[in-house]
Amino acid sequence: MDYNFFLTKFHNSADRLDKKILHKNKLEVSVGIYVDSVFLKLFKKSWMNNGEEEASTKTKLFFSIWINDKTMQEKKIFYNIHALKLRQLKGYSITSRDFADRFRNKFKNMEQHWENVSVNFGPLTLMEGWVPLNIENMENTIVNLAKNFLMIDHLVDETLKTFEKT
Repeated sequence: MDYNFFLTKFHNSADRLDKKILHKNKLEVSVGIYVDSVFLKLFKKSWMNNGEEEASTKTKLFFSIWINDKTMQEKKIFYNIHALKLRQLKGYSITSRDFADRFRNKFKNMEQHWENVSVNFGPLTLMEGWVPLNIENMENTIVNLAKNFLMIDHLVDETLKTFEKT
């Protein structure tokens, strides 16, 4: 896999995202390499513990789009929402299974907007899916997946709110 080629495609896609909407929604964007995959992540600082950096924190929620050698062989780009170590998220009293169930219940109304999506995972992967890989159109595909997430990021906030400590 040519990491530089795909990093460029993912960075170009990130640059095309509407900065005003990202700012309004308080979403951050990260592009990089993790475990042999090139990724684009969307996340909020409020979805991890205060003062921790996104790359190093173990407690976090994020939306990710990625590609690696295996997904390329399958001619697919994958996406998902991860919820990692939510029991440790400060200011909340969360059990991962309950959080996943509540999020997925809210997500059901939006599921039709996501190609090849499934919620049949453990509580760490709230949803996951894939879209066909077309190298020539990959930047548009990544941008469109990110735009889809912008329509549902509020579901994460709403679900978190139900677990706030009072």
